[in-house]
Amino acid sequence: MEIKSFQFLKNKGWNLKEFPNLDSEDTLVLIFAAPEFIDFQEPIIQLANFYSNSKIIGCSTSGEIFGDSLFDHSITVAVIKFAKTTLKMAKAEVNHSKDSKNTGKLIAEQLKADDLHSIFILSDGLNVNGSELVQGLNTAKGSKKLIITGGLAGDGSNFKKTWTISNNQILDHYVVAVGFYGSDVHVGHASKGGWDIFGPLRRITRSESNILYELDYQPALQLYKEYLGEKASELPSSGLLYPLAINNPEAHNDAQLVRTILAIDEKEQSLVFAGDVPNGWHAQLMRANFDRLIDSANEAGLLANKLMLKDNLEQLGPVLAIDISCVGRRLLLGERTEEEIESTMLALPKGSTQIGFYSYGELSPFSVGNCELHNQTMTITTIYET
Repeated sequence: MEIKSFQFLKNKGWNLKEFPNLDSEDTLVLIFAAPEFIDFQEPIIQLANFYSNSKIIGCSTSGEIFGDSLFDHSITVAVIKFAKTTLKMAKAEVNHSKDSKNTGKLIAEQLKADDLHSIFILSDGLNVNGSELVQGLNTAKGSKKLIITGGLAGDGSNFKKTWTISNNQILDHYVVAVGFYGSDVHVGHASKGGWDIFGPLRRITRSESNILYELDYQPALQLYKEYLGEKASELPSSGLLYPLAINNPEAHNDAQLVRTILAIDEKEQSLVFAGDVPNGWHAQLMRANFDRLIDSANEAGLLANKLMLKDNLEQLGPVLAIDISCVGRRLLLGERTEEEIESTMLALPKGSTQIGFYSYGELSPFSVGNCELHNQTMTITTIYET
């Protein structure tokens, strides 16, 4: 396995003289690009032409991660040539959020095989219900150990248009994915938030998909405003500071999903979230703790390593780390955003290659089991080949 990473900077160009000569049928090219490159596609076309035999996937972002730094107006690229692992690509259209589960199933069907080890997926960020997308994706679990990770494309803080890349195409309203096949590839994953819980535990007593109407039989928006106090007048933007932690009481574990508010409805007294808020689940408010947000990113890196190689880090060859963090964390952390990127880098084996982007949602299992949609987390996928 060989890894090379490089950048294209707006008004400066590529930061290398020629592309690494790693083109092959078992080469993966990952591209994370600022939204404005939809209007200047030449750098992406150059990559597609040079890596004509490779599998190329990518998406628009809310910030590009390269090494331990954060960039805007750039393209981050990683080229990974595998020695023993085979790759297969898939794509499916998603025109409306109600199509999300079926889109996930279509991706799963295209990639399903006995030796499928893991799937990395990049989705449209605005026309998809991430919770239902992963329900469809999880039908690919022919193997109990199948790992599914990825993220939702971003559009800065504009929330107007996102796009994905499949080989030489820039796609609107599409989900793209790559499957990794064989026993020589090892994939680690972790998703950590670092938020503090506050307020009483409540039950979701009325909801529909990603719309929350009632908590403990009381109007959800009314209750939420009581907790926010003066910040209630700044909704929905102030909701980034106070996401919701939800938990399935029938699961009998402490695993919590985080949900971010996208919109409010004064007439219905409801809250619209970035993912499903199932009826009957428990819910509690969360608030930001800046130091814990940064520390949790480091914890995610350590956990991803542990799951990848069970702490056998001394004999590692090249390791690729793909960081996908929520745009909400970036808006909250502001000038401290690079601290969480630096903290993940510190957790990785020496010599690792780190790339990634800020997203509209993160996809990863908790520790083992099915993939889930996360909001407001730092999610890391680590890849290593024996």
